[in-house]
Amino acid sequence: MAKRLNRPIRSEADYESALGEIERYFDNEPKPGTPEADRFDLLALIIEDYERKRWPIEPPDTIDAIRYRMETGGYTQADLGRVLGSRQRASDILTRKRSLTMRMAWKLHSEWDIPAEALIAPPRTRARRSAA
Repeated sequence: MAKRLNRPIRSEADYESALGEIERYFDNEPKPGTPEADRFDLLALIIEDYERKRWPIEPPDTIDAIRYRMETGGYTQADLGRVLGSRQRASDILTRKRSLTMRMAWKLHSEWDIPAEALIAPPRTRARRSAA
């Protein structure tokens, strides 16, 4: 049986131990309100915290987020134009000729449920080559 972790995860060994401990709850889910259920919840929290710090996930690129939502929601460029005010504006946004305004970002967030973090993130820049 894995060593019982009684503190935050500070190493890969701690992480593996916590994973081993939480896995036993998957086949035999604890009843809510029991000490085992509390232990399961705490393990899930410290594992999630460690993973978020160790392997952070960056929000998607703004245009990628819009295109993904168009694809999954069955939206067309014309639909995007209706949200943003015109088809030309939608085209300019998708081809990166124009940036989203805060008003456009808010409309996309509220009407299409695109996470605000993805819409207001600064544009990603390409790494510059250092002059040799």
